[in-house]
Amino acid sequence: MQDAYLAGKWQDQGDAMPKREMAGKRKIFAAAALAVLPAALGPQSALAEGVAEGVAGDVAAGRIDTSAGVMVVEKVAEGLDGPWGFAFLPDGSILITERKGHMWRAMPVPGALADKQPVTHLPEVVALGQGGLLDVMVPADHAQSGLVWMTWSAPSDDGPRTMLGHGLFDEASNHFSIITSVFGGESMVATRHYGSRIVENPGDKGRVFVTLGDRGTGPAGLEAQDPRLTVGKVVYIEADGRPAISQDGAEPGVYSIGHRNIQGAALREDGALLISEHGAKGGDEINLIRPGANYGWPVISYGVNYNGTKIGSGTHQDGMEQPLHYWDPSIAPSGLMIYSGALVPEWKGDVFAGSLNSDFISRLDPDTPAATGWAEERIASDATGRVRDVREGPDGAIWFLSETEGALYRMRPAGDGLAE
Repeated sequence: MQDAYLAGKWQDQGDAMPKREMAGKRKIFAAAALAVLPAALGPQSALAEGVAEGVAGDVAAGRIDTSAGVMVVEKVAEGLDGPWGFAFLPDGSILITERKGHMWRAMPVPGALADKQPVTHLPEVVALGQGGLLDVMVPADHAQSGLVWMTWSAPSDDGPRTMLGHGLFDEASNHFSIITSVFGGESMVATRHYGSRIVENPGDKGRVFVTLGDRGTGPAGLEAQDPRLTVGKVVYIEADGRPAISQDGAEPGVYSIGHRNIQGAALREDGALLISEHGAKGGDEINLIRPGANYGWPVISYGVNYNGTKIGSGTHQDGMEQPLHYWDPSIAPSGLMIYSGALVPEWKGDVFAGSLNSDFISRLDPDTPAATGWAEERIASDATGRVRDVREGPDGAIWFLSETEGALYRMRPAGDGLAE
């Protein structure tokens, strides 16, 4: 039974897969939807130290020395409890999720903290462990469709499950009039490793990638290696919820397998999907995702179990992908951004990820090789505690969420002409 999975082949093994926790697992691909979206530098460089230089009104202002010069860090919104994801609306306001089941709409105000209003009529969530209201994504056609996508851990009789859906958002009232669930992962008792980043692929008819963690089944179980399950996978769906890919021996929609807990995902300029995922004790990874590829968990890893014992067969296995970059020790990467270079041309194409355990933003340079993959700069200040999400804003600045500070920040070059 195991050999077919360890060879990285997606072969239908009938009933040979162990039935561990299978009884309560359910999947859906609901075609029901409100609207269909249209076609449409060495291995570890020195830490960049942050030096606070004062406060402007209620907006915490700081400066960080980086490889690209001095950056200004401004607090945009505060008072957030467990922020998880954020997305920009066309009018410049920002939707921010809190894991406990809340969402806010924040309108940035130059020189002051954002006006923050609660969003109402959200899905019911299971806010236990690592579950709750998770990612949020505003699609390219939002101005026409009014849709906003989100992921959450949903209740079921057999345990929580990762759910993807969208709602029709009324910007006048900050209210979702309809919430439609379009995809759900397997139900499991465990309350960790939900994964749950959403990425729209505007170059492929508005199809959507969603990442699902292994729900804590590995390394003891091989659920992440079973292509007939969606846990530990990247899933690809049509904008109306139908599977966007079908591969032999795999659950419809399953795009790649062998993932532990994907906490960041972003499209490169050429349309390729990159993801960041957590290892166990060491072995966090950046991966380039290809359809049908096997990324190894829990058969191969650059980390070890938390008790120090070996995971699987080591770091390499025929038929399994190698990461573009890995971290050992772990940084617990969360959020992923591939920068356009809009305000900092020397950072064009660089990959940014937050750290949940070491309080910095990692900048990786794909053009500079290092022993672990790519050269890294670590950008840190008082604002970068447990960085959960990082994104490029419409203004070209680098925006990020800090769980520790309960705040949304904007980082930009000093003297760039944007409002101070």
